[in-house]
Amino acid sequence: MTEEMHNGQEEIFSKRIRAGKRTYFFDVKATRNSDYYVIITESKRSKFDDGNFIKTKIHLYKEDFNKFSDALNETISHVKSNLLPEYDFDEYARRDESSDGSN
Repeated sequence: MTEEMHNGQEEIFSKRIRAGKRTYFFDVKATRNSDYYVIITESKRSKFDDGNFIKTKIHLYKEDFNKFSDALNETISHVKSNLLPEYDFDEYARRDESSDGSN
């Protein structure tokens, strides 16, 4: 994605993940002082079916990257290993690949 300016913040990188009725965005932005941070956004349709979307954002700053990543990986690993050890999580990846047609 090209670099763009939004409200004085330079967008460096963006990744979108469609997941059923939700879409997740992972955006890297830079401040005017060339400091970087990540914004994780969940977007989903309003339950009122009014055409609006509800967006929830998390701003993640560089000093928290390692702690956040470690906690997220540990939590996902716990669910996969201890709570749902027999579940086939790769089922979704295979389904996405077959419906996408681009891989």
